[in-house]
Amino acid sequence: MKKIKLDKKTNGKYKIIYRNLEKKILIQLDRLNYILNRNKVLDLIEITGNTKKFLIRNFLSGIIKGIGVGIGFSVITALIIYLLQKIIKLNIPVISKYIADIVEIVQKSK
Repeated sequence: MKKIKLDKKTNGKYKIIYRNLEKKILIQLDRLNYILNRNKVLDLIEITGNTKKFLIRNFLSGIIKGIGVGIGFSVITALIIYLLQKIIKLNIPVISKYIADIVEIVQKSK
């Protein structure tokens, strides 16, 4: 940065400019700090520096997501089958016949 010579006449003017500039820089630094903390950038930088830790974390994350998808699919399928059985038991003419046809087709394909 370039040093500015201050005359006695303009000394106060430059101090005000530097104070305002200093306030703006501090505000921007606070915003940057908030954004970095919110996005956990420091944690990501630490992890990417250690490739073994990075790979282990991603591998475990993938396994957990796969298990979650499997369990979720099983629960939803069980609920759908349960609801279809209840609808068949209600013996609603159009819907029950349609579902019975689907069940019959599935059983024939085995």
